[in-house]
Amino acid sequence: MSVTITVEGMSCSGCEQTVEDALRDVDGVTDVTVDRTTDSATVAGDADADALVRAVDEAGYEAST
Repeated sequence: MSVTITVEGMSCSGCEQTVEDALRDVDGVTDVTVDRTTDSATVAGDADADALVRAVDEAGYEAST
């Protein structure tokens, strides 16, 4: 299963890496693709969508499903 969440506030590749790292730390995540040009992150695995949003928020960006 995969889910795509909206991530706002990314402006560089460092931002993408920060978001990717935060999402990879969530239990159940098997793969992550982050794209600042589309303000999105696609996450594979069985992680809870709310946990993904919280992880991004805690990393300093705004996320929503």
